[in-house]
Amino acid sequence: MKKYNIHKAVVIGSGTMGAAIAAHLANIGVPVTLLDIVPKDSPDRNKIVKEGWDRCLKARPANLMAKELETLVTLGNLEDDFDAVAEADWVCEAIIENLKIKQDLMARIDEVRKPKAIVTTNTSGIPVHSIAEGRSKEFKKHFLGTHFFNPPRYLKLLEIIPTPDTSKDVVEFISHFGEYRLGKGIVLCKDTPNFIGNRVAFGTGAFALDYIMENGYTVDEVDALTGPLMGRPKTATFRLIDLVGVDVWHHVGANLAPLIPHDKLGQKYLAAEKPKKLMDSLLERKWLGNKTKVGFYKEVRNAEGKKEFWSLDLNTLEHTPSAKPRFDSVKAAKDVEGLGDRLKVMLEAPSADKAAKLIQALTYQSFQYASSIIPEVADTPKPIDDAVRWGFMHDAGPFEIWDMLGVKETVKRMKAEGYPAAKWVDEMLKAGVETFYQYKGDNKVGVYDVAKKKYAKLKQPAGFVLLKELRGTKKEVSKNAGASLYDIGDGVGLVEFHTKMNALDDDIFTIATEALDRLDTDFDGLVIGNEGEHFSAGANLFMVVVGAQQGMWDTLDAAVRKLQDMNMRMRYSPKPVVIAPVGYTFGGGCEITMHASRVVAAAETYIGLVELGAGVIPAGGGTKEYMRRIINPAMKVDSAEAFPFIQKAFLQIGQAKVATSAEEARGMAILGPQDRVVVNRDHLLTEAKKEVLNLVTSGYRPPAPELIYAAGRDMFGAMKIGAWAFKEGRYITEYDAHIASKLARVIAGGDLTKPTWVSEQYILDLEREAFLSLCGEEKTQARMWSLLQTGKPLRN
Repeated sequence: MKKYNIHKAVVIGSGTMGAAIAAHLANIGVPVTLLDIVPKDSPDRNKIVKEGWDRCLKARPANLMAKELETLVTLGNLEDDFDAVAEADWVCEAIIENLKIKQDLMARIDEVRKPKAIVTTNTSGIPVHSIAEGRSKEFKKHFLGTHFFNPPRYLKLLEIIPTPDTSKDVVEFISHFGEYRLGKGIVLCKDTPNFIGNRVAFGTGAFALDYIMENGYTVDEVDALTGPLMGRPKTATFRLIDLVGVDVWHHVGANLAPLIPHDKLGQKYLAAEKPKKLMDSLLERKWLGNKTKVGFYKEVRNAEGKKEFWSLDLNTLEHTPSAKPRFDSVKAAKDVEGLGDRLKVMLEAPSADKAAKLIQALTYQSFQYASSIIPEVADTPKPIDDAVRWGFMHDAGPFEIWDMLGVKETVKRMKAEGYPAAKWVDEMLKAGVETFYQYKGDNKVGVYDVAKKKYAKLKQPAGFVLLKELRGTKKEVSKNAGASLYDIGDGVGLVEFHTKMNALDDDIFTIATEALDRLDTDFDGLVIGNEGEHFSAGANLFMVVVGAQQGMWDTLDAAVRKLQDMNMRMRYSPKPVVIAPVGYTFGGGCEITMHASRVVAAAETYIGLVELGAGVIPAGGGTKEYMRRIINPAMKVDSAEAFPFIQKAFLQIGQAKVATSAEEARGMAILGPQDRVVVNRDHLLTEAKKEVLNLVTSGYRPPAPELIYAAGRDMFGAMKIGAWAFKEGRYITEYDAHIASKLARVIAGGDLTKPTWVSEQYILDLEREAFLSLCGEEKTQARMWSLLQTGKPLRN
């Protein structure tokens, strides 16, 4: 029996972080009470908490995974509703960064908390142990830091900071809950100033601002260089500060400086004069970034009324139209695959230009700084790398990149450039250890422990599915250019797509068909999924548009039939086929998902039938599935009115609606009530395999064939009138209305004169006919080329 459970939670503080933490608890199904202070000047005692929650609900990207989850959140205040604390299994404090106020709150919580209730603080800078000073022994045992990164739904990092008094069981429980329920990457931190993520961010960020200003770089130049080119998000440097908030960035940096007098590298740049002057000027003008629509970038409207973002001149403090800087070194590096190889081009350029010099300085100083804070903040490089990847969405952490570049050679270059590595790195190299991580092939199996002066083994939970460990082994039982079939153990096979954006093509159909054939002989069940960012962006549009323009109608017809047949084979497979979607799951990817025996979806799955944007309708069974899932259940009820349900299916396809989470997809009938949602993306394939085994042991049997309700001629007319009204109101183009009429014909059942229950194959044939006829039209082909060339839909 588990010592601890979290069935009810309380979050105290309804600011940006507190409200978003409450929302994320609702995302995972935990009822949560959000509390804040009573306002001094309002008769509404919940005014402050209501305003905080309202801001949270309006924020974009959305903090809640589905609107329906709002019912799990109760609002209250710290005077009238404090009894909620007495009932909570977890109380998370996210109030103002003031030690005295936090300590006073902890004293109140200590008086009423349940014996096993866990209490945590979301402080980002106050030493965690000091917040619990003066509290009871039992309180201290159950108290620790849980530092979320904003926004908690999307950023994977959760720093867990025990104090010397925290019970080991509590640390283990909250770490497990954080990983398996909240979907977080857990970094166990020492109780040092700013923990790990923000310590690295500000130790390197303060240097970056100083170097940028001393060497005359522009905002546009810096953001062009410090984004994806360096393996970092598009927000790069200045966009990131605007996103976080200039005031927040300044506050965290200013708070850190007095706490780290011993950190000579950090102090040097945190105290630098030019960045300080710049930040003070921005704060004075209330240019706080995105929240005030002006910071390092300013939102303006051009002469045509279109939105533009002008960048700040760091010398004159005037915003000017953004420029696209060009550098020879970037030209040489930008198309190089692999982060390590790309950076090598920039770092090893024989005559470094301005861009290469910035990347050299930022890279070498980040290595220098990260190595200098070991063993103070961590005993090995791994927590630092994890914090940088998960907290700031970098492709790799500093030590992982250092390994890619070659530690020995890079140490020499760093020294030559004036950024010597910490002494322990030299000692490690002298002892013959040449990488921070120990590798088996491309996989990390150990990490260098600085105190023990040797590798510590990296442990993986038993039964964890990791495809990268199976590639190229006997477990990869079949492979072609587009897909692989693996034996993942216990009688389960797994199909992985690996085309660009996992677009569906003949290679994928070949491996999927082989996998379904092998269900008869080799496997008890099958998973279709991958370890990439996206499940599948749908059909290979290039193949479709070229085939259409060359009149290869038999080939196109055969390709659509292949997708339809594969999906129907999965739907009626006597052995379970579990689909594990994640990220973009569009068009054909969505259709595959809808034909699974069961879906185990990553929480962050963006899924829908988007074919209308490409000038066609769903033809891999997607239209048929919307009819079966949305219209059928209603029409099995006596005297039911068909139109509202037909309208829902028609609009979901006609407006190319995409669910922005797996939970939202459930509301759109893309996922069913029995399908599962997994919040930690790393666990997706492991959980999908468990689901296959669960279905096998519970005696899985496929569904009986189902007839589809086709509404007939009258409803066809009603849908066409609806599309005409949209066109007349200028919501859609004439060509959109033409595609809508093709879709309406399929949903109505073609030439049926009255409502009829028809076979699935009857609808599939209508889907295919409509798809092929639209592919032959010039405007559809123009839409497809637009998507291929610009990535944007054409509204012609």
